[in-house]
Amino acid sequence: MSEHDSTEDAVAAEAEAKDEAEAQGYSLEAPFVQAVLEAVFADDLAALTELLDPLHPADIADLLEQMSAGQRRELLYLWGENIDGEILSELDEGLREDIIAALPQSVLTEAVRDLESDDVVDLVEYLEEEQQEAILDALDASDRAAVEEALSYPDDSAGRLMQREVVRAPEHWDVGQCIDFMRAEGQELPEQFYHVVLVDPRMKPTGYVTLGKLLGSPRAVKLVDIIEDSFRTVPVDQDEEEVAYAFNQYHLISVPVVDTNGRLVGIITIDDAMSVLDEEHEEDILRLAGVGESRLSDTAWEATKRRFPWLAVNLVTAILASLVIGQFEAVIAQLVALAVLMPIVASMGGNAGTQALTVAVRAIATKDLTGSNMWRVVRRELGVGVINGLVFAVMMGLVGWAWFGTPMLGVVLALAMVINLVVAGLAGILVPVVLERMNVDPALASGAFVTTVTDVVGFFAFLGLATMLLL
Repeated sequence: MSEHDSTEDAVAAEAEAKDEAEAQGYSLEAPFVQAVLEAVFADDLAALTELLDPLHPADIADLLEQMSAGQRRELLYLWGENIDGEILSELDEGLREDIIAALPQSVLTEAVRDLESDDVVDLVEYLEEEQQEAILDALDASDRAAVEEALSYPDDSAGRLMQREVVRAPEHWDVGQCIDFMRAEGQELPEQFYHVVLVDPRMKPTGYVTLGKLLGSPRAVKLVDIIEDSFRTVPVDQDEEEVAYAFNQYHLISVPVVDTNGRLVGIITIDDAMSVLDEEHEEDILRLAGVGESRLSDTAWEATKRRFPWLAVNLVTAILASLVIGQFEAVIAQLVALAVLMPIVASMGGNAGTQALTVAVRAIATKDLTGSNMWRVVRRELGVGVINGLVFAVMMGLVGWAWFGTPMLGVVLALAMVINLVVAGLAGILVPVVLERMNVDPALASGAFVTTVTDVVGFFAFLGLATMLLL
């Protein structure tokens, strides 16, 4: 193929990918990604810019996360000067460190200059000290002081989550004074805000007014007459998970943050609170699977380190189940059918336990499962276990009878099924509740314990009943 033909093919591929991306809202489908890579390796900055400029910063971050380390390196070399703060803030934390380290200081300075303080804190809080200094050096003195103060608060606290840019007004002002203040020449307002916070002379927040009511009220109306009933504050050291729960529970848009003296120090907006909820949900799902904070950009060694401990725990539980089986070695030797059927009992118990466990962990995270309703939920799971157990017991009892021609074997299988499904339902609820009372993350540790219970009980019930009824 000639160089001319190759160039024409590349251009055609780029055009086709761009058309497809436009039709799908710039979805990062394979043809589009391939067109980007072709532009990168052809050192075609114009084509690459044409492909990436229409993308949202979050889509560019996703694109970078889909690439290999070498591909990212080439793209940054060619297009790195166009990386801005919004793209950096959208990146996965682990990948963000690598990209920040690869950017020239001038690009990094420009990238963080226009970010809100909470976004800058989110950028730097998990970076190495040298990288933190590189970003802090890019900020104005006042912005740097605000970020350093935020970093002094505990990890995962409201102080880390809040932004310092707050639109506030004295509580005695009227609508006209507030609007004139916001429109005053030289007044710098946050890029996004939803409330004007009212403060008393000691800088303690006393209420807030939505922009809709502010703009829709006559100028002479006092601000205190149009404050929202939803007003509440959060302390600067409150856990961010509790803050996100309050947003979700009370349908909040923004919440003022106060220090230990009750003075206004910042505000948390709904976008940041929802990000925390998304992270918590993702974290729970990954922990339930025993993979920790796994990312697609992780190396094989990093993924191995996260998964190995829980695979080791599962190995221990498997050994415990095997020890139970070993106690009935003579029974299995006499009735080979037991070896064929016993995995069914353990598997059904494991699935039932996982179902109850998932419901319980989610209910604990959303605070729907509490001491006041725990025993009602336990009774419900007990009922579910009994009903499912009886239904599947009849089914598997008939299967065991028909398969091996031994009616009593069907009875043993049926009884073991009922026992294990009931125990699985109870373990799926009680194990995460007990772990949560012990201040252990239920999502992280419950799976291994529930699996152990269902395997051990399932094998013991099936083989024990077989010993009593078949020999």
